[in-house]
Amino acid sequence: MTLSTHPRHSRKARAAAALLCLAALSACGEQPAGDSGASAATAAKAPGAAAASGPATTRFTENGVTVTLTVSDWKASKGTLTAVFTPEEKGFHLYSTDLPATGVEGVGRPTAMAVTGALTAEGRLAASAPVQKIRVPGVGAPVPVYPDGPVTTTLPVRADRNGEATVLFGYASCSSQEGCTIPVSDRPVHLQVTGEGPAFTSS
Repeated sequence: MTLSTHPRHSRKARAAAALLCLAALSACGEQPAGDSGASAATAAKAPGAAAASGPATTRFTENGVTVTLTVSDWKASKGTLTAVFTPEEKGFHLYSTDLPATGVEGVGRPTAMAVTGALTAEGRLAASAPVQKIRVPGVGAPVPVYPDGPVTTTLPVRADRNGEATVLFGYASCSSQEGCTIPVSDRPVHLQVTGEGPAFTSS
């Protein structure tokens, strides 16, 4: 009895068609269905890895000033806190970090950043802007301020342990024409310190 060869040819045709489809998917950058789980896992890891290597940043706005805080250069339990104080309106300045806590004859408040909890300061707060002294009506001594606009400050810190840490901010902004905003004192920003470094939890 003679057997038909059509089924065998059909199987070969289907196999060839499947190979062509697979080649087309690969050429278009698609992955076979069996590899979708591995591809999804790889894609899920990539954003996490990028976030872990990037700087931790948070910001808040209070009493006319936006403060942007960043953790950078973290290595071997040490790093730098960088805070940029930006008055919301033009013509406003911030006061020197060396201003006394109660100002000069009650005028002004120092630009301040301090840490508590699991973080300890490794030095003094430094500002990138030059200090200039101005005269305020009714005040006998000159008042040290920064030029109008943003001021960037840095504070070297170290982690003594894992756990909660708090950054405390103080500042006031003033304009020679429009007066001063209400001073801010001990405004907290919270972090969680782990073996991978500090991460902001709330502001």
